Amino acid sequence: MATSRLTKADWLHAGFDALKAKGPHALAAEPLARRMGTTKGSFYWHYKDVPAYHAALLAKWRTDALEHVVDLLNATGPADQQLRDFGQSVLGDEVEASLRIWAQTNSHVADILAEVDMERLGYLVHLLRKMGLRNENFARALQATLIGLPQYAPDAADVQADAFDTLVDTVLALN
Repeated sequence: MATSRLTKADWLHAGFDALKAKGPHALAAEPLARRMGTTKGSFYWHYKDVPAYHAALLAKWRTDALEHVVDLLNATGPADQQLRDFGQSVLGDEVEASLRIWAQTNSHVADILAEVDMERLGYLVHLLRKMGLRNENFARALQATLIGLPQYAPDAADVQADAFDTLVDTVLALN
C-alpha cells in the first residue's frame, strides 16, 4: 500500500484546524502529529522547530488576508454590497478569532493582526468614501464590530451577520 507524504501545506492546514479547535497551545509538534496520525519526525522534516512553524502559519494567514483585501479593492459592484460581503468574509474566518486570542500573549501575532487591520481599515474607508461618507470613525466602528462580534457570539454566525448588517444599515442611513 502506498502512503502519501505530508507537505508543508498539509501541516499548515492542520495547524489552522487545531488553532480553531483548541487554540494556540495545540500548535506544537506532538499534538499536531497525533492529530494527523503521523510522527513528530514528519513535522521536523518540514519545519526546523515550533517557532519556525508558527512563523510559517502566521505568514500564510497574513498573505491570504492581505491578498483578500487587494482582491476586494479590484472588485466591482455596489459599495454597500461590497461592504456587506467584506463583513461576511471577515466574520467567516474562524481562524481569526483564535489569532486574536493568541495575540494577547504573543507580540508577533499582534503585529501581524495590526498590519492586516490597517489594510482592512483602509478598505473600509475607501468603501465608505465611495458612498459619500467621509468620517473615518464609521470605518473604525465597523472594523471594531468585525473584531468584537466573534468574541461576543462565538458560536452564532447568524447573530454576528445580523448585527453587522444592522450596523451597516445604520451607517448608510446617516448618509
